[in-house]
Amino acid sequence: MCGRGSSRWVPGHRRAFADRKLLYPDPGATAGLVLRRPSPIGIFCAHRLFLFRPSPSHPAMTDRSQALALDARDPLAPLRQQFTLPDGVVYLDGNSLGALPVATAARVQEAVTAEWGTGLIRSWNTAGWVTLAPRIADKIARLIGAGAAETLVGDSTSANLYKVLASAMALVRARGDAQRRVIVSERTNFPTDLYIAQSLCQQHGFTLQLVEPDEIAAHLNQRLAVLMLTHVNYRTGRMHDMAGITRDAHACGALTIWDLAHSAGAVPVDLNGADADFAVGCGYKYLNGGPGAPAFLWVHRRHLDRMEHEHLWQPLSGWFGHAAPFAFTPDYRPAAGIARFACGTPPVLSLTALDCGLDTLLSAEALGGMAALRAKSLQLTALFMSLVESRCAGHGLSLVTPREEGARGSQVSFARAEGGYAIMQALIARGVIGDFRAPDILRFGFTPLYTRFVDAWDAMEQLRQVLESGEWRESRFHQKAAVT
Repeated sequence: MCGRGSSRWVPGHRRAFADRKLLYPDPGATAGLVLRRPSPIGIFCAHRLFLFRPSPSHPAMTDRSQALALDARDPLAPLRQQFTLPDGVVYLDGNSLGALPVATAARVQEAVTAEWGTGLIRSWNTAGWVTLAPRIADKIARLIGAGAAETLVGDSTSANLYKVLASAMALVRARGDAQRRVIVSERTNFPTDLYIAQSLCQQHGFTLQLVEPDEIAAHLNQRLAVLMLTHVNYRTGRMHDMAGITRDAHACGALTIWDLAHSAGAVPVDLNGADADFAVGCGYKYLNGGPGAPAFLWVHRRHLDRMEHEHLWQPLSGWFGHAAPFAFTPDYRPAAGIARFACGTPPVLSLTALDCGLDTLLSAEALGGMAALRAKSLQLTALFMSLVESRCAGHGLSLVTPREEGARGSQVSFARAEGGYAIMQALIARGVIGDFRAPDILRFGFTPLYTRFVDAWDAMEQLRQVLESGEWRESRFHQKAAVT
């Protein structure tokens, strides 16, 4: 556990559930969350969800006070207290870097001064450093529909993708099906995924085919070895039907790899329910693990068993993936199960921060868990889309995020043919932090753990002022920094 941010702590939950029936009052929308009494394990279950949907009978929000009214009755509002958020800032970039949990600084300081400073190397045993990564992996498993001992934490998303894609390719080759030598991915997939795939295809004689989302079905054929997709597209926020696509890929004999970078902690994920094959994800976005936090990977049990039985290795056979790392033998022998995918020494301090970040998510289990977070996310994104389209009309913004609830993640993206980067910089100067993705995407992430309904209103209002004033045309907003 990470102190106050543990999954057993929910600030203000007694007050939030005083009435049991909690509605989001809004003259322009109907939104509610009706909750049952706590179950024997202390988790409230979402029974009925009514989301913000502008319509003739429920017109769009017209006043900031309406957003404040939503926040006043939001049963998830107490979760915001778990984070350190600067005054005067509307933070809509948790899909790129999650906010700092209150508990993290003190917990990491304890790991530095007490565990490292006093305990020294003894802390691998006395402070439980050696079991920290598996314990954190078990927490992530609760968020992604994974079974016991199927998830591993460590390394970067890129390194983990290299491991699982190389392993998937090895499984295909071991089947002796020589015609399956094609990897299919989206043309707009996150570049690191494509770069890793390009490298492995060059090494092993495979071909990488990049397609548009609506072309995926046409490439599910007898030549396909692996379908590699990101569950929620980093640019548009479009979310794939994981279960349906995985079923179709399996029907043609292919394996699937899912990148959960914009899914884990943002939307409900059920890897085993979808019968997926492999998955990877990062720890610094919706998991709030801090800059460069360790990533994770997941492998279906059937593939772990097959790799063990057929003596197949993952490609980065480091010492922590050895069956007996402290035997220090010269020959590699893979550990059993998911542990074979480990590589080097676990990064204790960054794992400690990630542990705190995960506890902020697990604390929501007492308030309905991912189902409740998803419901609020959908309402926040629907509200922001409605506000921008109604109050920023005529300024060249084009919505690229799907309106359909089942087809979008937890972000809203608008394209603009001119000035997208400068507009975002002008917003940041006003205290509204989103981000820009070349060539033309203004991206706004909504993290329901700490994003408020009034944040959606204030972000829209600042965007409207930036567009109407034309201040984004000032030269200072066109100077590009190294990170955009």
